[in-house]
Amino acid sequence: MCSDHDHTSHHDVTRRAALLGTAATLAAATATEAVAQNDAYAPPAEPALPPSTMKLRAGEVAVVVTDPQIDFLSPDGVTWGVVGESVQELGTVANIGRLFRAAKAKDLTVAVSPHYYYPTDHGWKFEGALEKLMHAIGMFDRKGPLDLEGFAGSGADFMPEYKEFIEDGKTIVTSPHKIYGPETNDLVLQLRKHGVNQVVLAGMSANLCTESHLRELLEQGFEVAVVSDATAAAKLPEGDGYLAALTNFRYMANALWTTDEATARIEAL
Repeated sequence: MCSDHDHTSHHDVTRRAALLGTAATLAAATATEAVAQNDAYAPPAEPALPPSTMKLRAGEVAVVVTDPQIDFLSPDGVTWGVVGESVQELGTVANIGRLFRAAKAKDLTVAVSPHYYYPTDHGWKFEGALEKLMHAIGMFDRKGPLDLEGFAGSGADFMPEYKEFIEDGKTIVTSPHKIYGPETNDLVLQLRKHGVNQVVLAGMSANLCTESHLRELLEQGFEVAVVSDATAAAKLPEGDGYLAALTNFRYMANALWTTDEATARIEAL
């Protein structure tokens, strides 16, 4: 039995109780503070880094979305108390939907890299801080890898708005990543087998799974554009996850586009 968290009490924790204190704090934020925070997200007036030269090439592009799931993107999800403000500020839910629609209209390769936890994952002997929290609140929990009982409409399920795109028989749904990056699933294999060299990346959560997917895809030799307003992240006393990710996106990505820019480039293919 893992001593880092109580797996028996895990099932008794309500899906939001662990985050209520933070949610209340965030709800008290003033409009002035929100505007100031948005100012912090603005591009630098005088960038030091060279501009992007990335251009999409027909036949080589995939749209990849990390964790487009209820637990991250819906008020019914367990993390809404800490990510909801960011999701709403950025219009993340609608923007991910726009990317899906644009990609499908051009018959692009589309891949979803989801996050699932099974009962065996709750036997891990050590975990990082957020792993402990995710397990404690039942985030992304499923009955098992071959068991869909209770899956529909659960926090692990995909957002209803995206099901027409994800369940069309063409979208690649990879095996789950277990912590943050795609090193533990088949995303890279699937992209290579589909002849993909360029990735338009979006999804949740900006400084965790999305950034980790960016890093690994870059290391694997893909050209990656991140869609800045089709992601979001938690705001905690430990820091603003979106601001942290945005800094690294600017440093590392081959391009950083808004949803308007990304969809226009896709539509031009």
